[in-house]
Amino acid sequence: MERSQNLIYILWPSFLVAGAASGVFFTLFDPADLHLLGDPVAMGELSAYTVGFFLFWLFAAAASALTCFLQRSSSEVNGMCPIADASDRPPGCPRRGEAGDDR
Repeated sequence: MERSQNLIYILWPSFLVAGAASGVFFTLFDPADLHLLGDPVAMGELSAYTVGFFLFWLFAAAASALTCFLQRSSSEVNGMCPIADASDRPPGCPRRGEAGDDR
C-alpha cells in the first residue's frame, strides 16, 4: 500500500505541474519556432505539445520523487537495525554491543 501511495504522491502533483508548465511554455513559444541543437524541430504542433507535456511531467516527477526520498525518517533508512533492545538487534547491527564494536 505504501508504494502505491508514494506513486500517487509523486505522479499526481507532477501531472498538475506539467499541465501548468506546458500551458505557460507553449503560450510563450510557438512549437514551429522551436530549435534543437540549431536545427528546427521536425514535428507537428500536436506532437510538440505532447512531447513537451511528457518532458515537463518527467522533470516534475523526478523532483517529487526526490522529495519523497529525502523525507524518509531515520527508522525507514535504518530499518534493519531497530534501536529498542540491543539483544533483539540483528548481527552486524551498529550499537549492538558486540566485541570489536567501538561505538
